[in-house]
Amino acid sequence: MSSCGCGNTPTTDDNGAVGAVGTAMPPGGEDLLNSGSSELVECRVMPGSVIEKTRAEAEGLFRDYEGNRYWFCCKGCGPRFDANPRKYANAS
Repeated sequence: MSSCGCGNTPTTDDNGAVGAVGTAMPPGGEDLLNSGSSELVECRVMPGSVIEKTRAEAEGLFRDYEGNRYWFCCKGCGPRFDANPRKYANAS
């Protein structure tokens, strides 16, 4: 798993399931992206980093591009997105 250089490395359990950045992986390795919560999203710049939309917005960690909003795991991801927004907006 790569890092964007901010020190926010996604957490994983022994099976490779991803947890939210900066939090401990819940027992059983719950997949936070597919847990039914609409408040959690994956950072487009740092795949595998899960962030809460409300926290990212409160900290200014988002960009609007072509009518869509993209949330980031850290302040370093915004400038990377700005440098090539189409690359990250089209990432799946």
